[in-house]
Amino acid sequence: MNWDWQVFCQDTITQEVGQSCFGKNGDITYLDWMLSAWGWTVSVSLLSLAVALVVGSLVGTMRTLEGRPWTVRLGNAWVELFRNIPLLVHIFVWYHVVPSIFPAMKSLPGFVLVVFALGFFTSARIAEQVRSGIQALPRGQRYAGMALGFTTFQYYRYVLLPMAFRIIIPPLTSETMNVFKNSSVAFAVSVAELTMFAMQAQEETSRGIEVYLAVTALYIISAFAINRIMAFIEKRTRVPGLIAAGGGGH
Repeated sequence: MNWDWQVFCQDTITQEVGQSCFGKNGDITYLDWMLSAWGWTVSVSLLSLAVALVVGSLVGTMRTLEGRPWTVRLGNAWVELFRNIPLLVHIFVWYHVVPSIFPAMKSLPGFVLVVFALGFFTSARIAEQVRSGIQALPRGQRYAGMALGFTTFQYYRYVLLPMAFRIIIPPLTSETMNVFKNSSVAFAVSVAELTMFAMQAQEETSRGIEVYLAVTALYIISAFAINRIMAFIEKRTRVPGLIAAGGGGH
């Protein structure tokens, strides 16, 4: 088997190998294309993660509100809806169906719609983790907040959620890595991320092994980087005696 890594120095139009692997004067090499695709992958992943954290935290909190059954049911319905429908179906619904129902969304690029789809899909999983984290806390913490005269918002904000998030950092680390993996479905609606690059580049160059090895390496780098960031956060926020020392991907 002869590997040819110069494929990344080829011009995407002429297929000629240039002196530099980075295009000049408007020329684009496969390395340029791959790094651009990596940027799209990271952008989709991080923005989807931000949406998932905000929505998932809100829904997870709603599911633990005592004395508010309809709020709990609404949170449960959100989780059941987005957790039990495959991600690829979510992508197509947001790309084809939602803009038809809401014409104002037709002007949104596919990139934004994919961020919403992946973010809401992931939010259901994060909501379950937030709910579990809150319910794992001793009930005395809730009662202590109430005894201090805190409102519901205040004792969640200052007492329950800070501790709950410390508990769920290890499973949240796995979820953040899954977001990077799941971002690959964006190719289905023509977002120019790594998976789309790999599919097109291997067809044009017939160098599938080199292309897919490079793309796999970039996915591994992305996942490892987010793993180390989350491990650092866990180490800095760990409460002694509350979280096992081996958690967080160490």
